[in-house]
Amino acid sequence: MRWGLLRAAIASAATVPMIPAVASAHLVNTGLGPFYDGISHLTLTPEDLLPAIALALLAGLRGAYAGRLALFIFPASWLIGGLAGLAWPTVGTAPVPIAVGFILLGGLVATDANIKPSWVVVLAIGLGLFHGYLNGAAMSQARLGALGLGGIVAALFAVVALVAALVVALRPPWTRIAVRVAGSWIVAVGLLLLGWSLRAA
Repeated sequence: MRWGLLRAAIASAATVPMIPAVASAHLVNTGLGPFYDGISHLTLTPEDLLPAIALALLAGLRGAYAGRLALFIFPASWLIGGLAGLAWPTVGTAPVPIAVGFILLGGLVATDANIKPSWVVVLAIGLGLFHGYLNGAAMSQARLGALGLGGIVAALFAVVALVAALVVALRPPWTRIAVRVAGSWIVAVGLLLLGWSLRAA
């Protein structure tokens, strides 16, 4: 009995050096500075990356004009929301609204909804302000500040430009079906996230 307690104590003591000094649940620390931490955050965070891809897919399906609107308005809205989050941060996440956003945007892509470019603008503003605010609050908490937010916005601009331009350039009819299938996968991810969030609540 004593030998078992002694082994447990030794094992516990051996794990103490493995406890991290800083825990970063929301942000990735690359060691390259706040700007690159922001870039890596967007590319490694599905709850931010997938809605951005979904909006870019939707804008690309609606043509070059809608793609150009999304390219500039979406990152600008994200930046404004992020600055608000830096100024008035709150702690916490919003998994249910994020899941609903997945389902809405993915559904619009999956159905190839024939919406006007003005609606793409409305979606870009709403999505950008919401996710930007959450990112800004996280940046404030992690003390990455405006540089980290700038990294996110720069990465977002690149993602939207590449994805929307790719979709606009697609010509064979089957390629639009492939884009719609991608939208249905985003809906599926949103449903899984929504179910998990409601179960956890």
